[in-house]
Amino acid sequence: MGIYVVTGGTSGIGARTVAILKEKGHEVVNIDLKGGDINANLATREGREKAVKELHDRYPDGIDAMICNAGVSGGCGNIPLIISLNYFGATAMAQGVRDLLEKKHGSCVVTSSNSIAQGGARMDVVGLLNNQADEERILNLIKDADPKTGHTFYAATKYALARWARRVSADWAAHGVRINAVAPGNVHTAMTDKLEGAHRVAVEALPVPLNYGTKDLMDPLDIANAIAFLASPEAHGVCGVVLFVDAGTDALLNSEKVY
Repeated sequence: MGIYVVTGGTSGIGARTVAILKEKGHEVVNIDLKGGDINANLATREGREKAVKELHDRYPDGIDAMICNAGVSGGCGNIPLIISLNYFGATAMAQGVRDLLEKKHGSCVVTSSNSIAQGGARMDVVGLLNNQADEERILNLIKDADPKTGHTFYAATKYALARWARRVSADWAAHGVRINAVAPGNVHTAMTDKLEGAHRVAVEALPVPLNYGTKDLMDPLDIANAIAFLASPEAHGVCGVVLFVDAGTDALLNSEKVY
């Protein structure tokens, strides 16, 4: 059995992923702000460094997968948090344990979002994230952004995260580590339960083809199953893929590619 690390594994998609992996007999480490096996604020450089160090101390012989799931919604009202946690919290954690993954020829699965198919992303921010990745500079540039535009920054982080996984996949694969992204649709989680007003209307207005005609969102289990598969030995030949698990929403919206 393997050693699987999941960020944001206390609730939602992360919690379902943790449960599936444990059912399969794997050792699972949940990294979260609180309630995790390792408690750390992944929205900060210090928190990421703490988590990475603890993983190196615990598993010097390597880990089988790093599943980066922690994130916040565009409706949280805190744009710096959206940038730091959703993008840098994922990429920095993945890069921080790359050596541990290489020791076991592991798979790093980075979750993304179907926001990359819905439009509205701040593409200037996407460019900064993918081409500069200077967290302090980017946070300074967006410090005066209107909190009401949080959804555009959320979409930007998810678009950039999917693009990052695609871009680095060849190099990682050359060192024995597969990296993929999972793009969920509108999922029924604690995060979406908290959406109100225009944000709630927007979520419910996006049709989920398999549930067409209802306001039902997807079950987190659908996404968790896909994550568990991509991180498993059964997906040995899968690398550099953005897997849409959204009941067909991306096809319906004629999604834009993220090369």
